[in-house]
Order: sequence, then structure tokens, then C-alpha cells
Amino acid sequence: MRTVVITDGKYRATVAAARALGRAGYRVAAVQTRVDSPLTPPVFTSRFVSETRWIDGSAADGDYPGRLMALLEEFGRPILLCGGAATLNVVAARRDAFSAVCDFLIAPPAVLDQLNDKEAVHRRCEELGIPVPRQYQGAPDAYPVVIKPRCGEKFGLKAKDRYAVARNRAEYERHLAAMERWDPTPLVQEKIDGDGAGASLLLDRDSRLIGAICHRRIREYPASGGPSTCCESFYDEAMIDTAARLLQSFRFTGLAMVEFKGGRVLEVNPRIWGSFPMTDCAGSPLAVRYAQAAAGEAVTYVPRDYETGVRMRFTLNDAAACLDYLRHGRPGMLLGGAADLFRAREALAAKDDPAPLRRYLRNTLLRR
Repeated sequence: MRTVVITDGKYRATVAAARALGRAGYRVAAVQTRVDSPLTPPVFTSRFVSETRWIDGSAADGDYPGRLMALLEEFGRPILLCGGAATLNVVAARRDAFSAVCDFLIAPPAVLDQLNDKEAVHRRCEELGIPVPRQYQGAPDAYPVVIKPRCGEKFGLKAKDRYAVARNRAEYERHLAAMERWDPTPLVQEKIDGDGAGASLLLDRDSRLIGAICHRRIREYPASGGPSTCCESFYDEAMIDTAARLLQSFRFTGLAMVEFKGGRVLEVNPRIWGSFPMTDCAGSPLAVRYAQAAAGEAVTYVPRDYETGVRMRFTLNDAAACLDYLRHGRPGMLLGGAADLFRAREALAAKDDPAPLRRYLRNTLLRR
């Protein structure tokens, strides 16, 4: 069986990928740059990882592409799975050079740039007749509204800082001025109520759908809007079809998550997403299908090939979320969080691979 090299091991999502690939018989090598993660990544401790490698420096260094390419050559044409956006963009920008030493499913830079641009995604959705939030040009005539840069990740903003909610004109002017430090023309959209959900897809080199999984948000941190801390798997054929139609219109290839709220598309994450551990908890073959398709194997899409109704939580983050909901006058969310201690799976827990969770908890304590 071939080797899969997973980069950016510091991210929790890489643990789920390593487990799925290792269980399927792949030889897994996990990689991390030293400057970007001084502590041992949890994935390095997984029993499904055959080899761990450090790369000197940072993924932002000018010589990082050369160092990564040299490492890949040592594995004799492996399959490459990028765990973080920095490496994904590096490989996308040098597709020809990297394709000479490894196999991967990564969209061209222009496609990634378009999908990272919330304005470009909004326009394309309107062209395709896909529902999106109302967008304002100038001061809004109704509140609340959400203010966000076209690409928050591009400016190095943390997820919780990539948007702000304004409930009146004064808050709008204050948040707009703050956001304009990063983006002179941030987006202003109506705030959509309803359940947040994600349709996470895998598209092959011809932009054909070959894998999908849906999840809905249960809690998030901060409570006013942020990354999910607890979510649940479900299946929605219409949502998957809409997400696929949007991604295929850009000729996308690889892994991406399309975010919905209230039946409307909010944005696209054209890379491995934060709730990717749900693929492991729900038994989705998404990571294995990525490796198969990247290697040139024929992969056929199988709908609903994962367990639905699986609830997953990032326990430490979820505890903070529950307290934040309490501060916002929503004690019911705190009670729900308490109940999920018994009915939700910890995202990094696995009976056959307990070490990554222990390492993650240890690293969290050391950082604090």
C-alpha cells in the first residue's frame, strides 16, 4: 500500500485523516514545521502514523516549498494531503513542480482565491440561483447585520475575529471602522437566523462528486458566532447537490466545506475544515477516497455512506461555549452541553488510538 504524507500535523483534523488512512492499510507519515508548532502534534502520537518528520523553519518561509519537496522525494512518490491552508497554497502555486514528486487533489491558485473570496462566492451563488444573505452597499436599512472581510484568513485573523455583528447604526459604524483596517471594502450582509450546517465534499480531478458528509452545528464559540464546538452528522441530498453545483461551477478539485445557514450559502472553505474529525466519528470514507482519487483510481460516489445522528464535541472548547451561552442569557445551551457529556463523542477520542487525545490535552495545558 502506498504512503500518504499528511502535512501541518498541528491541526486536530489531521488525526482523523491519519486514523482513517491507517485503518485502510495506507502507510501514513505526519509532517510539521518546527517554528509553527514547538510542541509535539497529537497526530505524531497516533498508532496509525508510521513515521513522523519535522521540517525546519515555518510554512511561511521562502524555502519551505523546496524543503517539503525534498522530504516528499524521500518517500518515493507519496500521496500528499495538506492539513493546513499555508501548505495547500504553497503546493497549488507550484503544481507542476510538486506533481513531479507526489500525487494530490488540489485546485489551481485562481480557483482557491475565488472560493476564499466571499464576494466572488456570493456573486456566483446569485448567478446560479442559490439563496444567499441580502448584501448591502453602503449603510444598511435594517439590523442586525454581519460585517466581514472578503477573506479573513488571508489577513491572518482568527476565526472568531473574521466577522462582527452590528445590531444598530452605532455598532455598525464602530465595527466597520475596525474591519476596514484589514479590508477597505468589507462585506455587509443581513444576519441570518437558523441552524448552521456544512456540506463537506470531495471532488476529483474532473470536478466530479465522489464523497460527501453533512453536519449541523449544535454549539459554537463564541456564542455570538464562531467555530463549532459541538456538531451532529446528518444527510441532506439537496444541500449536497447545491454545494456540488457551486463548487463545480468553479471547476474545483479536492476537499471543501460549503457553509449554510437558514438554507442560504454563507461561504466556502476550500480545504480541510475544522469539523473534519466528524469523518472519523461517523465512519465516513472521505479521507480514503481522497487517497484513492489522488492516486488515479476510479472512485464512485456513494450517497449516505456514513452514520447519521452522531454527535461530536471538542470538549474543552465546548465547555467554554456553554459558559459563554450562559453569559448571553441562554442557560438551556449549558444544560444541553451537560447532557452531551454522556451522548456526544469527544472529537479526538478513539478506543484503538487513545494517545492523540492525551497529547492534545497535555499541549493545551502547556500552552496555557
